[in-house]
Amino acid sequence: MARVRTLQSAPLLMPSIALSVGIFCGDRWPVSPAWFALLATALLGAWYVRRRGQWQSVAVLLCVVALGGWRSSVVRQSHERVTWPDAVVGYEAVVMSELSEKAKTMGMDIVIAGRNGRLLKCYIAKDEHSRRLQIGDRLQLRSRIERVSNWRHGSFNYRRYLETHGFAGQTFVRADNWQADGRSWQGLGFWQQLRLRFLCYRHQLTERYRRMGARGDDYAVVAAMTLGDKSAMRRSLRDVYAVSGASHVLALSGLHLGIIYTMLSLLVVGRRRRFVSQVFIVLAIWAFALLVGLPASVVRSAVMISTYALLSIANRGRPSLNALSLAAILILTVNPDSLFDVGFQLSFAAMLAILTLLPLSELMVSRQWLLDHPVLRWTLGLASTSLAAQIGVAPLVAYYFGRFSTYFLLTNFIVIPATIVILYLALASLLLPAVGGWLLWVVGSLNVVLTFMSSRLPLASIEGLHPSAVQTAMVYVIIVSLYFIILIRYDKRV
Repeated sequence: MARVRTLQSAPLLMPSIALSVGIFCGDRWPVSPAWFALLATALLGAWYVRRRGQWQSVAVLLCVVALGGWRSSVVRQSHERVTWPDAVVGYEAVVMSELSEKAKTMGMDIVIAGRNGRLLKCYIAKDEHSRRLQIGDRLQLRSRIERVSNWRHGSFNYRRYLETHGFAGQTFVRADNWQADGRSWQGLGFWQQLRLRFLCYRHQLTERYRRMGARGDDYAVVAAMTLGDKSAMRRSLRDVYAVSGASHVLALSGLHLGIIYTMLSLLVVGRRRRFVSQVFIVLAIWAFALLVGLPASVVRSAVMISTYALLSIANRGRPSLNALSLAAILILTVNPDSLFDVGFQLSFAAMLAILTLLPLSELMVSRQWLLDHPVLRWTLGLASTSLAAQIGVAPLVAYYFGRFSTYFLLTNFIVIPATIVILYLALASLLLPAVGGWLLWVVGSLNVVLTFMSSRLPLASIEGLHPSAVQTAMVYVIIVSLYFIILIRYDKRV
């Protein structure tokens, strides 16, 4: 039987938890001088008890908590200090996203050109001119900029969501209060220009999908699933994927990057040049992460795959809690607000559940039997992975969206193989456009199947759950308790 990896094999797990606790507390009590004083005190304490191992470990964890609290309080105070003139002002900005067509406006993300480089949600009155705007276009605007509205739906906080993603305000621009001014990116920082360049590359790729004949829902799904562009997703289509339990294939994550890593691995040379090939793969993975806009799920997956790829040079690479914890520490240190991002929470909860619960399935079936039955091994592996991920995210999905998809296991047996085929066909279509017909057929078939499951199968989704934060936390306490009970019983058996 395979050994079950416990928390003791992941020394970075506790620091990542401590950092998260500090960020949560710092957001609730944003007093940065107090947190900085606590950090300094904890550092002195860690030095004072340096010869006492356990006490020093406690002091170091307290340092991490204080660091998280200080970083979070600084970020929270910066959000609260954002103010805008209570009048119509003129400014220059650059379009930073694909356009999203609304009933009366064209929605887009814009960044103000200048020293601050604030990111805004912008809605321009819809007409033939605003429809033609593209990523990278420079605009001359006159409008009133306001703080993001504090709109809530259940447990979802729209203001917190936008602040987490770097938005400092929102604005509506009348049809006669703007004009395009070429494609100059003057006044933007290096990082913003780099991101814009990759987003322009993504736009060129989405245009290739359109030239292949992708339209409507087929285009929306293939653009979201391969390039992370959800601007064309209709609400009804999002609901189809959510009710059927397939939303995770629309959000780029470890599944997608794992498939890309496998494709790249098949293209590189043999073991004599393994170091060069793995470095190339890591660079390619991060280039793809930039291409799709660096969402938290992709950054987490990129860090884990990079760790795996570099360690595999010495034949030691393996997905682990340590790699997941390292990804969390890096993301939260750079942007503490990521802790409150729904995508971040779902991504890490799913991966944490897979890494901790999946080895339990190996206790139930002989490894030799699995090796002798490859089809059943694949079936059991997919079912176990899907069940583990669902255990990890179900309480959060119920908390934020009030829903539980009952056919998630059946759905995963359909959408995961389909996702693999779609990604391979998408790559092939860039080289051989004739393959685009097969790609669109697979995507269209997937949409038809999921629409049938969400609308025709009985009790496809249990709605209206909305547990409280305390109830959600208690569910996770029960899951963790059951996990350790199983481990203890297993240890007694061996």
